Amino acid sequence: MARKSTTRLPKRKGEFTYRGKTIEELQQLSPEEFAEMLPSRERRSLRRGLTDGQKNVMQQFIDGKDKIRTHYRNIIIMPYMIGKSFELYNGKSFLKVDIQPEMIGHRFGEFALTRNRVSHGSAGVGATRSSKFVPLK
Repeated sequence: MARKSTTRLPKRKGEFTYRGKTIEELQQLSPEEFAEMLPSRERRSLRRGLTDGQKNVMQQFIDGKDKIRTHYRNIIIMPYMIGKSFELYNGKSFLKVDIQPEMIGHRFGEFALTRNRVSHGSAGVGATRSSKFVPLK
């Protein structure tokens, strides 16, 4: 009987790397060293420091808490969060998000959309001049 792995990582052909480093190498880096690898906007955000609420959410990830629910959409995804899941508020409800390696360096809010997709229907009867000739079922 095979043992189940505790992390929820997808199967991929090659090993995932971020800027030439594997996940294990990224997890061994200090937050300052990892910040140097991020794009400038995320690097600046980490240098300026986190708010108390953001620090609280990050600490919950470090502690390995099972159910993390947050409204903070501007937290940057760090390597130690890979394989964990959390619930993120999109303005209406909490959406469950599983963190994959490809999400490193992005922000939480990018993965829980706040606006629905718009799909326009056809024009109603009388809406246009040509709709007079549209058969009614």
